[in-house]
Amino acid sequence: MSAVGTTDAVEQPDPDGPYLAVVGMAGRFPGARSVAEYWSNLLKGQESITRFPGAAPQTPEYTPALGLLDGAEEFDAAFFGYSPREALILDPQQRLFLQCAWEALEAAGYDAKACEGAIGVYAGSSQTAYLDTLLAHRASLGPVSEWQLRLATGIDFLTSRVAHKLGLTGPAITVQTACSTSLVAIHVAAQALLAGECDLALAGGASVHVPLRFGEYTEGGVISPDGHCRAFDAQARGTVGANGVGIVVLKRLAEALADGDHIHAVVRGTAVNNDGPDKVGFTAPGVTGQSEVIRAAHLVAEIDPATIGYVEAHGTATPLGDPIELAALTAAFRHGTDRRGYCRIGSVKTNIGHTDAAAGVAGFIKAVLTVEHGLIPASLHWSRPNPEIPFADSPFVVNAELYDWQPTGHPRRAGVSSFGIGGTNAHVVVEQPPARARAQAAPRPELLVLSARTAPALAASATRLAEHLQRTGERPLADAAWTLQAGRRAFEHRRFAVANDHREAVEQLLDTTTPAGRATGEPQVAFVFPGQGGQHIGMGRELYEQEPVFRAKVDECCALLAGVLGRDLREVLHPVGEEQTAAAREALRDMGIAQPAVFVVEYALAELWQHWGIRPTAVAGHSLGAFVAACVAGVMTLPEALLLVAERGRLLGTLPAGAMLAVPLAESAVGELLGGLHGGLHGELPGELSGDGIELAAVNGPEQCVLSGPEPAVRRLLERLTAEGVDARLLHIAAAGHSAVVEPILAEFAEALARIELRPPTLPWASDTTGGWVPADRAPTVGYWTAHMREAVRFSDTLTTLLAEPGRILLEVGPGRTLTGLARRHPARGEGQSAIPSLPHPADGETALRTALTAAGRLWSAGAQLSWEALRGAREPWRTPLPTYPFSRDRHSPLPGDAAAAAPAASVGVPAGGADGGPADGGSARTVTAEGAEGAERRAPGGGSPEERLARLFAQVLGLAAVGPQGHFFELGGDSLIAVQLASAVRAEFGVRVSVKQLFGAPTPARLARLLTAEQA
Repeated sequence: MSAVGTTDAVEQPDPDGPYLAVVGMAGRFPGARSVAEYWSNLLKGQESITRFPGAAPQTPEYTPALGLLDGAEEFDAAFFGYSPREALILDPQQRLFLQCAWEALEAAGYDAKACEGAIGVYAGSSQTAYLDTLLAHRASLGPVSEWQLRLATGIDFLTSRVAHKLGLTGPAITVQTACSTSLVAIHVAAQALLAGECDLALAGGASVHVPLRFGEYTEGGVISPDGHCRAFDAQARGTVGANGVGIVVLKRLAEALADGDHIHAVVRGTAVNNDGPDKVGFTAPGVTGQSEVIRAAHLVAEIDPATIGYVEAHGTATPLGDPIELAALTAAFRHGTDRRGYCRIGSVKTNIGHTDAAAGVAGFIKAVLTVEHGLIPASLHWSRPNPEIPFADSPFVVNAELYDWQPTGHPRRAGVSSFGIGGTNAHVVVEQPPARARAQAAPRPELLVLSARTAPALAASATRLAEHLQRTGERPLADAAWTLQAGRRAFEHRRFAVANDHREAVEQLLDTTTPAGRATGEPQVAFVFPGQGGQHIGMGRELYEQEPVFRAKVDECCALLAGVLGRDLREVLHPVGEEQTAAAREALRDMGIAQPAVFVVEYALAELWQHWGIRPTAVAGHSLGAFVAACVAGVMTLPEALLLVAERGRLLGTLPAGAMLAVPLAESAVGELLGGLHGGLHGELPGELSGDGIELAAVNGPEQCVLSGPEPAVRRLLERLTAEGVDARLLHIAAAGHSAVVEPILAEFAEALARIELRPPTLPWASDTTGGWVPADRAPTVGYWTAHMREAVRFSDTLTTLLAEPGRILLEVGPGRTLTGLARRHPARGEGQSAIPSLPHPADGETALRTALTAAGRLWSAGAQLSWEALRGAREPWRTPLPTYPFSRDRHSPLPGDAAAAAPAASVGVPAGGADGGPADGGSARTVTAEGAEGAERRAPGGGSPEERLARLFAQVLGLAAVGPQGHFFELGGDSLIAVQLASAVRAEFGVRVSVKQLFGAPTPARLARLLTAEQA
């Protein structure tokens, strides 16, 4: 169910005002592994409290009901660079907070590594018994110091750990104000953003108790005796304990609007205070303090309380707390309005229980979603009002049913309260996001990119994204593409999709046969430029229409050629109408037009690729393509290259009609064939073929050659070869290039060459005449270029030279895929060496833009770094919420799987896994326990070579089952603190002192073994 209100006809916040935007959210709540699931549960009116009949002692002191987190002990240790043992001792609430922090940034569409400006993190957590649990199992934890245990469980390190692991450089502030912790953290983050201390802020809290403990019930206390939270109801007797983690991402509103962020809500104002002594006791709430903090938030927000339509209350359902809270709210609202019963009120604690340090952010996220979607979820277990609350005289009515909330003259506004034991109060005013107009973008293919640290996670990501796109078909696909490109970290395992619409994107993402790439480093990319033959009407048309850089370069070239050619070449490249198209088709048969046309398209495409971030590390060209390669390599300027190509084409056009024939034969077989043509092949060829002037024009592969000569002779040879079953074909070239036919024009072409300044190449340039590298220390001579026109093209040797570099990718920069096919079939191509076309062949049925984007996706999948800003161009896609990373679900616990049996009397353990007990989100589910770590210690060290003994020591200190000889200590999760333990273990095992500095230099068992051998020598 959904209903989205509009603010088109209501007042809008001043975008330059002191307001903030909520641009991302993440969380784990009882019954919900995500914010989306949390919201769905709220809309359904679901109570997510788990009951444990008979699990508590047979006394009235404990209520056997809790708000549990599914998979509270699960953590993707490898993703964050933790060893299993280090993850085991890390407090589960810090693990989950770390994962949620990553998810929140992804939900906002930001990668911390690429984000401009400082990112701050402000949060707090609960004091748990996890350290006590670890100490109780100390003997089975392996070599772990007390200092490590305190670092792993101390609440002081919650935010700094996130900053360290995510690479955040803004303030990392831990906030501790009991139940109001996370809403106070939001206030502190808001103040930091407004003060300019950071540009993006994570704010929230975590409360995860492992092992679980039931809440202790006392008459008139906080815990409900029946396990239900009945906020504001006559039967209210307290709340229910619960675990939870929540984080929101905040940004200054003006910047969020300018950057096209998805804005869930606007934060109009926040306030924090303390009750001081004005209450009956330290743990009691105070009317004055609560009223004043609410009033202060209204003043900061500069709004009339009469415009607030909903309040997400603290709502603990305690006999003392609820009446005081409603009295404080009423007093604050009466500063601005005398209206009654117009503002709805509720408490998410009736759904999920009291999540302690995460309670404020849980309520905040609910309020944000409420103003965003225009739906107020029901506050549960309310049947009749608490008689101690004078609702009839107040502005409030309990929202007992799902309510469709439409704005009336002003945006939807909600207040959020959170009050901590000890008297620290917080209140926030949120408002529905402002209406934003956007231009209707023309449909075009979009490049969607996905990556993950592991292959299973990549597959899970593709499935989750496909399911999301199926649900959100109304949102522009460009928004999803931009969010994935600019807002996600690029990991090793990669795949992509190029799609025109959601349906096509879903089909590609669900296609399990789509090969995934693996980026182990940034590859070298060589630009290879094809020669004439692939020219056709409409070359690069879509790029010209939609890519400004490509269009500008084509326009520049055509302007430089206009005086030479006596026509606007754009009318040939992209004709309009049947008459112009027919004329263009005829013009492309003219060498004097076709050769400049091919050059222009290839040069503009090379410039576009470089604009998109793909810089060639080498270049090569085939025949005419060599001039583009030379221009890109700085051998000649663009005007010089254009004049040469135009003159070359003109001169070739003056020659007698010629033809070129591709034959699938080896060079030796072609030699025999040509010898037979001139002397009678096997003495059997007809006489009209002898002395015909046909020559070898190109060797493109082991069995790929091109013959060239007078047109009549070439056609007769084609007939003969076809009759003999040889699959020869004529090229789309009306000249006998690279043969004796061109000799009459060489002197005139040399004169044209002499008029320009030739320079040494600034890029490695593989010659298609020699097959080797053109010398980098001197310019190619006039003689080189005349020989280039006369001699056979040795492109097979050129490919051998290019492919000698392992991992090099060849990008065909020109129309068609001729060179791509040659490279893919070439015997020198090794594993991982790709050849990629970037413009379609006319028969492909693909557009130029789609082919180029597919090439970009393949390059990115191989590890190339694309400039997403350049790829986006002048378009203005927005960031949009998308599924976040599918973390693996490995269980890390000091307790065995049947923790209930081992837990204290008033606590209960919960098994890992999803609702069915199995892994979720495509991640692997395995258990890492203290018993497992103890087993590793029992196995280590032992006999064997020094390398084997060291491998066992590595496994022991890292908590791994085994480590190979090349296992990298720091890549497996080791750090300087664990390195100290390793050094100590090595000294105990080998009697040799090894420093931590030495371990940095010898981080594998194999290398450390060599170091020890040298030390002992």
